[in-house]
Amino acid sequence: MSALSAWFWNERFWLPHNVTWADLADPAPGVEYPKAGHLFIALPLALVIFAVRIVYERFIASTCAQSLHIQTGVGRRAQPNAVLEKVFTSITKNPDSRHLDGLSKQLDWEVRKVQRWFRHRRNQDKPSTHTKFCESMWRFTFYLCIFIYGFQFLWQTPWMWDTRHCWYGYPYQVMTPGLYCYYVTELAFYWSLMFSQFTDIKRKDFLIMFIHHLATVSLISFSYVNNMARVGSLVMCVHDTSDFLLEAAKLANYAKYQRLCDFLFIVFGVVFFITRLVIYPVWVLNSSMFESWAIVGPFPSWWLFNILLLVLQVLHIIWSYLIARIAVKAMLRGKTRSDCNTALLSKCGTSGSRKKQHGRKWRLNWLHSRLLLWVTSHGIGPSPIHRHWYLHWWVGCC
Repeated sequence: MSALSAWFWNERFWLPHNVTWADLADPAPGVEYPKAGHLFIALPLALVIFAVRIVYERFIASTCAQSLHIQTGVGRRAQPNAVLEKVFTSITKNPDSRHLDGLSKQLDWEVRKVQRWFRHRRNQDKPSTHTKFCESMWRFTFYLCIFIYGFQFLWQTPWMWDTRHCWYGYPYQVMTPGLYCYYVTELAFYWSLMFSQFTDIKRKDFLIMFIHHLATVSLISFSYVNNMARVGSLVMCVHDTSDFLLEAAKLANYAKYQRLCDFLFIVFGVVFFITRLVIYPVWVLNSSMFESWAIVGPFPSWWLFNILLLVLQVLHIIWSYLIARIAVKAMLRGKTRSDCNTALLSKCGTSGSRKKQHGRKWRLNWLHSRLLLWVTSHGIGPSPIHRHWYLHWWVGCC
């Protein structure tokens, strides 16, 4: 075991040349350098955060949801049927035409009735809007608070204004209480997300998000152990900038404030592009790759740290492309639908009756609302927030 520990904590990998763990073991009185043991407190703190979340969602977020008249139920429930329930739980939740025909004959039901039962049964397992609202409100609250704390802390640090201070005197950089609190709180939160993911709303990207949380925990821990906490704090602040805006847009969506949701999503997209495609590479990557090379010089863990940051930048580009594609499609479809509606309404107006024009417009709006409900209930689109975004433009622009 000692051999494995010695191999893992090899000084030649973790530290710059001519620096040993012994050099960092006995700092001057009142000075504290980062140590791996400092991060153990993040695990019990993650449990505390998880407990706080439960209390917050039950008493604060739930009260806000009720005040906004957000339903706690899941809508219409499927009528009890042992045969269909067995098929649903043990064979398939989305039966094909062959299964539908067989069940229709077995139960002496119409095929559409069987389809309707399976649709209601699938919706029955989905979390209610109330549950999703409470979860998003917790994330919004934490992301906003940690962003305010991190930005207020970094505002007073020299490396906020001159990133070369991230590397002056490295690795003999003092771990201040404010920086330690920032790091441990972020680490504990992502540990809590890993715990709570097994009890949260089950989403299609469960495995992807689990890997994301694991990678985040690893990157935060790695940067702390080799005392790259200063540049690490800049990375965390850049990422926290847009997270709470996305959760705010979700909250507006669940509360059915459509215009507010659209506005917040636009703000989120703009902030995301600026922070992830401009500030992060120009401010953070430039410092971690070029300024550190000139001041400290490369060493093995330096290469690994920068490779991870570059991988993160590749993910930023992919996510930005997806967001931009959704926004462009939403605007194009919204413009096309609006032009069609205008043509239809103008054609109605040529019939000479304002009353007929109003009646046809009312029926068109009703048809659009029915179509929106049907598409949403069938789960078309990549994710709920994105589906709402382009469906609102595609169907609701009338």
